[in-house]
Amino acid sequence: MSLKLGVPSKGRLMEKTFDWFGARGLDIRRTGSEREYAGAVGGIDGVDLVLLSAGEIPRELNAGRIHLGVTGTDLVRERIPAWQDRVEELSGMGFGQADLIIAVPKCWVDVDTLEDLDAVASAFRQRHGHRLRIATKYHRMVREFLREAGVADYQLVDSQGATEGTVKNLTAEAVADITSTGDTLRANHLKILSDGLIHRSQATLFRSKSAAWNDRTRAALDILSERLEENV
Repeated sequence: MSLKLGVPSKGRLMEKTFDWFGARGLDIRRTGSEREYAGAVGGIDGVDLVLLSAGEIPRELNAGRIHLGVTGTDLVRERIPAWQDRVEELSGMGFGQADLIIAVPKCWVDVDTLEDLDAVASAFRQRHGHRLRIATKYHRMVREFLREAGVADYQLVDSQGATEGTVKNLTAEAVADITSTGDTLRANHLKILSDGLIHRSQATLFRSKSAAWNDRTRAALDILSERLEENV
């Protein structure tokens, strides 16, 4: 059995992942056409490349079907319950940075903090008879964050795309979403709460704690770990 390394299957995230491993002596490359999802790893024995979407990698790590995987820390925390028991962070990779934040309409001039949001949410429920809606695809992380902050009178509504537009479209009153520059938020007249940072995400190399390990896969991991330490 070879060590299975899951990496993003397309786009800049794939290219940056290939470059990151290349700088550490591993020649990771795609083989065949873009539709084949096939690849190869050179520079280390006993490693098979598995090309997956970034969103599939947490699932495969959790199930133990891959030994290592490259994906965002936000996706691991959102999609793997008790993630610390299931995977280990081996190395942050220095790209794919984005912040998961809570944002509200810019016209809410008196709302700057989570405490303000809690007050507005209570007033909103009394006035409208239903809870303030927060659009997001990060239900687990947002719920835990707001519970710790003491915000109660809200409901999460699912949004798998164009989350920033839900306030303008009147399907939500606030959003919790990933942002890199904040440009899309500003274009949609939204502002980030001053204490509304939920998580700073980046592409990270994870090790599965539930994958089957043998002498060959452990030897490959040892060699890779040595190269990571050399490039700290």
